[in-house]
Amino acid sequence: MRESYIKAISYYLPEKIYSNEDLQKDFPEWSAEKVNSKIGIKVRHISSENETASDLAVKAAEKLFFENKIDKTKIDYLIFCTQSADYFLPSSACVIQSRLGLPITCAAFDMNLGCSGFVYGLSVAKALVSSEMYENVLLLTGETYSKYIHQKDKGNRSLFGDAAAATFISTKGFLQIGNFVLGTDGTGENNLIVKTGSSRHRPALNDLTYNESNNPVSSDYLFMDGTEIFNFTLKAVPENVKSVLEKNNLMQDDVSLFIFHQANKYMLNFIRKKIKIPEEKFYYCLENTGNTVSSTIPIALYEAQREQRLQGNILISGFGVGYSWGGTVLKGIKC
Repeated sequence: MRESYIKAISYYLPEKIYSNEDLQKDFPEWSAEKVNSKIGIKVRHISSENETASDLAVKAAEKLFFENKIDKTKIDYLIFCTQSADYFLPSSACVIQSRLGLPITCAAFDMNLGCSGFVYGLSVAKALVSSEMYENVLLLTGETYSKYIHQKDKGNRSLFGDAAAATFISTKGFLQIGNFVLGTDGTGENNLIVKTGSSRHRPALNDLTYNESNNPVSSDYLFMDGTEIFNFTLKAVPENVKSVLEKNNLMQDDVSLFIFHQANKYMLNFIRKKIKIPEEKFYYCLENTGNTVSSTIPIALYEAQREQRLQGNILISGFGVGYSWGGTVLKGIKC
């Protein structure tokens, strides 16, 4: 089997910005400074009414091609990770293939995963390249969770931002892709969910209520049980990190940088301290984007590369809706 590498990364953020000051105007009981200090987010980028996840992904891919002088005619596999598909059918990946002008010999499919999606997509891309079935894989991640969030849901509106990222995986690159550890626990399905709109509950249920914190709860909008998600994360992530280290024959001290899914700074700090990761080895990248779901890790990798921090072993871990989680080690290569 041949080795596989990340050769290039780019990302795209919508133009519209929703700042903590905007959040404070909508919810006067919350101060902009308090939101930033607790969750580590100052602004989020929000897609416009007619802007979809595939629109963002196309722009991220075009930016990738331009910034890295990539010949798109050489791409032979396209994976699009999203939970914000344009249609029930066809798959958004097919639409993106046409819009980008990729060759018709290019395979393309959608993958419905959230915060673990980049890691899962990377594992598929590695398998395709390492098995010598394909040589150049374009992995796109894109979400527009803002379209699922109730306007009075201050908790989720403070966290989530829209974005897309494009990652090029090939036989050469600046990050060698290591071994993966993935996991699933579907018993957590109801703790982060949009219940209506698809096949099980097609019509809207119009069952809006408000909880004890005066936050809206509705089957027709994004629902997140923050406590349950937090508890799941505290259990899954340390175990995932331990397993990833073992799978890659590494000790924790062998890792030069840890890049986790950027859920919120409070949760990340809690996990970091539990795993006993030194703060100088832990990367934060959500202040100007918010939680962008499957795009948080590639965005963080892009920014860490720009800061020249991707030397040695970089451990990445994604976790969230599903429940679903996964991790691997990326090894920085001197080019």
